[in-house]
Amino acid sequence: MGIFGRGRDEEALQPGEEFVEVNVMDSEDKRLGRLGIRVEKMEDFADTERILRSIRKGNVVFLKIKSLREKDMGELKRAVEKLKKIVQANNGDIAGVEQDWLIITPEFAMVERE
Repeated sequence: MGIFGRGRDEEALQPGEEFVEVNVMDSEDKRLGRLGIRVEKMEDFADTERILRSIRKGNVVFLKIKSLREKDMGELKRAVEKLKKIVQANNGDIAGVEQDWLIITPEFAMVERE
């Protein structure tokens, strides 16, 4: 028995009946109401522009900073300061997670802190 109490035979089309399949959502509409989450890796200072573009598109970014931290701590600090300044100016949020990760959000999301 089906969800609405009708069996499969009752749901079958009668001879001569036709049906039209309606596409409720176009491919662009499927993203509405969904939050993009990207995992990115920062290997040098130049990667900040790519990461900021992703934030401006409305994505939450989990950013792995381990390779840059091991390579050049000064460059990492400079990159994080740039990200922090621009994200906060756009009402976003940025927070460190452990030693190797940052989470960066656009303006409509925030990082819960304890």
